[in-house]
Amino acid sequence: MEYVSNGFDVLTASSVFIVGLVMSCLLGKPFSVPANRSVLLYLWHSIFCLVYAWYVVNDGGDSIMYYRMSLSHDLVFHVGTAGVVYLTAFFSQGLGLSLIGVFLVYNIIGYIGLLAFYAGLKAVTAHKELYIQRLVLLIIFLPSVSFWSSSIGKDAISFTATALALWSSMHLKNRLPLMVAAILMMLLVRPHMAGLIVIGLSASFVLHANVSILQRIVFGCVALGAAVVIVPFSLEYAGVGNGSDVDTLLTYVEGRQAYNQTGGGGVDISQMSLPMQLITYMFRPLPFEANSIFQLASSMDNLILLYLFFVGGYAIAKGKKSSLGENRTFLWVYALLSWLILAMTTANMGISARQKWMFVPVLIYLLISVLGEQRAVTRVTPKAHGGHST
Repeated sequence: MEYVSNGFDVLTASSVFIVGLVMSCLLGKPFSVPANRSVLLYLWHSIFCLVYAWYVVNDGGDSIMYYRMSLSHDLVFHVGTAGVVYLTAFFSQGLGLSLIGVFLVYNIIGYIGLLAFYAGLKAVTAHKELYIQRLVLLIIFLPSVSFWSSSIGKDAISFTATALALWSSMHLKNRLPLMVAAILMMLLVRPHMAGLIVIGLSASFVLHANVSILQRIVFGCVALGAAVVIVPFSLEYAGVGNGSDVDTLLTYVEGRQAYNQTGGGGVDISQMSLPMQLITYMFRPLPFEANSIFQLASSMDNLILLYLFFVGGYAIAKGKKSSLGENRTFLWVYALLSWLILAMTTANMGISARQKWMFVPVLIYLLISVLGEQRAVTRVTPKAHGGHST
């Protein structure tokens, strides 16, 4: 598979990159991110897009599969893999983009998620100590965040859906359309995760203390109604089927625990306790377990996540809370349910390294929001010409 085949492919790929660059200049303002930082994030993300494209062209990967399938003329729309192929076909067949051109399209999608993720962390640490703000930058520039979200496939879309859900949840009344867009994006590629978002919203509407009874009833009914539609569909898509009894669920979990154990990242989680499954999914491989440059890079990210979970968990244990009025119930329900389900059903650390970014941004946001101390905001009082305060 070639990056480009002719001069037209080079022209179209360059045009896609420029479109993304222009978008990075314009999108900073809606997300309250300075234009120069927004552009820097786009350029950083684009570097990993090109690295990923080089990797799959030389060693193969799902991105090649999605692109080749998108060139077929017998496509039928469905969620999941078929949904990604259908979307890719719009760019490969509809716009005539080459492999690298489509890569750059998905790079834009993933970049929007990176920008939304940074905007959320930036907002929650706006008045915290400098070292917390520097920790945010370290997290945003982690290689794994940009690498997995820059390629053709489900990961760019699901990561951006998660980041947009996080951003919109901070002011849900004003950003409700963005939340709906996030759910639809997740529904396109991973319906079971969209179901978890809806479950989290349902729980938050019912349990939120600052919501009136009427609002709880109205929004709760809407969210629960959506859950009634999405959750069974998500279970069917995930392979559980229509049955919801315990035996059916246990059979599904046991089957998933034996799936994808082959390869360098395969691990047997069927004999692990639940806490060990959670730890394995989130924090492995560690540096001494790395067998490749990619695993080593992932292990460095895991060390940073481990540190963040330790200090953030300690702060939560001491009773510290964020001063922002974000919808924490939704965020906690979505993140913890996602972690629990994925940790119990993923037996390959290579898969977990990329799929955990469907919920890890939410956990990072929650943990970093309780770190450090809030600084007092200094207000400058304007003075009149005579030197007296107004």
